[in-house]
Amino acid sequence: MNETESIRLIVGLGNPGAEYANTRHNAGFDVIDRLLAGFPAGRFAAKHTAESMLYDGSFRGKRLLIQKPLTFMNSSGDAVGVIARRENIAPEEILIVSDDLDLPVGRLRLRIGGADGGHNGLKSVMAALGSGAFRRLRVGIGRPRPGETVDYVLSRCEGDDAKRFAAVLDAAAEAAKTVLAAGMSRAMNKFNAWVPPEEEELKKEEQP
Repeated sequence: MNETESIRLIVGLGNPGAEYANTRHNAGFDVIDRLLAGFPAGRFAAKHTAESMLYDGSFRGKRLLIQKPLTFMNSSGDAVGVIARRENIAPEEILIVSDDLDLPVGRLRLRIGGADGGHNGLKSVMAALGSGAFRRLRVGIGRPRPGETVDYVLSRCEGDDAKRFAAVLDAAAEAAKTVLAAGMSRAMNKFNAWVPPEEEELKKEEQP
């Protein structure tokens, strides 16, 4: 199996419910929404199954599943595990999209495998799959002051951060599509150094 054929399931992590919509912690859900919106209408059929919204369709002639677990973040693995077992999908064939406190707002990182980095959603997925070998797409949300993490991740970006956050969500959706089309290595080379457009302009202006 070559790299461009390996992803069969893309999962965005988040919390269900209107009160959590568009919060920092729901970056995974927001990326999935953008990814789906970029496909032709009717490409993916949506259904509520395995405590998830599951979108069943295809990419370049191959079946692709896209999942938004509705179990709440800390139990995401319960939903991911059911689909992985039901469809006989290996951890290496899964791309998980999540928020990341250790990346600034406006940055993203693609990675193959690794630890959970203190993210309870990823921890739950690793426990359910019995492996950390799945692919990750991490969306930066920045780190708050000590003791403010819970309120911070469950709040929405404001001001300039809101603009950067919207831009990086769009870029992350493109990164996920690039993983499908060209593989992890090319996507990593293209997007791990990505910065928001306004920062790119500042870089150009600062160059002699």
